[in-house]
Amino acid sequence: MGQLIEQLAPEYGFTIHARADVGYDPASLKGSDVAIEFSTPDAALGNIEVLAALGIPTVVGTTGWLEHMDRVRTAVGKGGAGLIWGGNFSIGANVFMRAVHETARLLANEPGYGAWAWEIHHSTKKDPQSGTLLALVKEMKAAGYQRNIDISSNRAGAHPGTHEIGFDSAADTITLRHTARNREGFARGALKAAQWIPGKKGVFEFKEIL
Repeated sequence: MGQLIEQLAPEYGFTIHARADVGYDPASLKGSDVAIEFSTPDAALGNIEVLAALGIPTVVGTTGWLEHMDRVRTAVGKGGAGLIWGGNFSIGANVFMRAVHETARLLANEPGYGAWAWEIHHSTKKDPQSGTLLALVKEMKAAGYQRNIDISSNRAGAHPGTHEIGFDSAADTITLRHTARNREGFARGALKAAQWIPGKKGVFEFKEIL
């Protein structure tokens, strides 16, 4: 993701100021207008806190850290800058999420329909369930679908990511699916967010700016 963001950044008016693979050197980040954080769940929280303390607006594409959201909000508030996060920065995936929400709403009071949520990602993806899959399930529940949702994940090969939501009854099956062809959509979404976040204060979710 870092290489792809660097490749596409000039299209969005950005020049790469600093890079880090493991941890951030605060001195190298001074003067940055915005940071894009794609690391690992274990590293993300510390990186976010460093960037917040420096007052650097930040786009966070890493997943697996949301249980620390209160801590992140506190750090961002103290730093006085903004942060935008998303389980998935693909514009298409976010449109898909809205379609899932509406379908779940329409079936919430139809007890004959059971539901599942499934995904497949490349074998190097760290989290057992992606932020996108968890966000989809959250959207279904927020839409009023309170019955059990069977959740499963696969990790194999170099697959960039497919998410599927299904509803099944004795009469029929409804299947909603989003498949990423590559990671370019995620990078472009993150760069779109990086254009939006400077000058904002607080914590935002990517879907709020679409």
